[in-house]
Amino acid sequence: MEERNLKLAEVYAEIDSLLAATLQVDDYVDLESLRVVAEHPPFNRPDLETPISEPNPISDPPQPVFSAPDPPKGLITKLFKKNQHAAAVAMAERAHEESLVEWRARLEQVEGLRQEALKAHARAEAKRTAALEAAQARYNEESATREAEAAEHNRRLDELIANLGYGSPEAVQEYASIVLSNSVYPAHFAVTHEFEFEPSTAELRLRTLVPGPNKIPEIKAYKYTKSADEITWISESQKVCRDRYASAVHQVALRSIHEVFESDRRGLIGTISLELGTEAVDPATGRQTYVPFVVAGAERETFLEFDLAAVVPVLTLRRLGASVSKNPYELVAAETSGVRRS
Repeated sequence: MEERNLKLAEVYAEIDSLLAATLQVDDYVDLESLRVVAEHPPFNRPDLETPISEPNPISDPPQPVFSAPDPPKGLITKLFKKNQHAAAVAMAERAHEESLVEWRARLEQVEGLRQEALKAHARAEAKRTAALEAAQARYNEESATREAEAAEHNRRLDELIANLGYGSPEAVQEYASIVLSNSVYPAHFAVTHEFEFEPSTAELRLRTLVPGPNKIPEIKAYKYTKSADEITWISESQKVCRDRYASAVHQVALRSIHEVFESDRRGLIGTISLELGTEAVDPATGRQTYVPFVVAGAERETFLEFDLAAVVPVLTLRRLGASVSKNPYELVAAETSGVRRS
């Protein structure tokens, strides 16, 4: 429960300080800071860079060694065993020849296995090399694409800087887009902008869209009910909800004008014609409709004289001659006819 209340207080604090949040920063955008350098990730196939180990050596089988039978000993033994010994020697020689034949056959088999292992290694190594070359080619192509994209981005940036120096309407429009896209609003109170620069009058026609009142919480606080063992909430009063939403609307109107003027150090935009509203379901028709809340015009020199840190936003809007909704919370539209917008 405590965590929920802290989060709720944080949300309300952000809504109540929408204008103050932008006054703490310089809205000027140094276009030079938008230059980019292509950043390349590490080559992601280091496994292909290491050659495959050569196959383990296969040793030759040991060559058979002839071992002749021992000759008979003693004179009489020699006389009687001479023929038997010769036969034994002949048998041993035949056995040795047979062993040599088998050994040579095994030598051929081993050599065949050795050659097959070398061929398999060569095939695997060729496959690895081909895969490495293909992966490097893809990486180089992707790196070239990143380099080209960075170069194109910087080329367009150079063009924008040059054209902004000449006061080109398209460059002013693009710079305003960069400035307003840098304007960070709370996630629960998203604001969008549409605009068009009119070079003949140096006027920026700005349309700002804010969330509808149904996007603002109507909870005052969460509480724990012991008897029901559940967390419930206390509803905020209608007056607080109405005042908070109206204040947010007025703050965003001034903030939108302020951010454009403060960022435009060249003074290319002389006036701003602002219309701020929301898109909501019309309770009378049930259809989605656009409801304008603020219609105002501001001249650069006059607006920049205001100390926005000390103003009451709705009074500042009225000083600008703006038409302001009497009750944005109830989707009451501002009068849009006959308003001096710049």
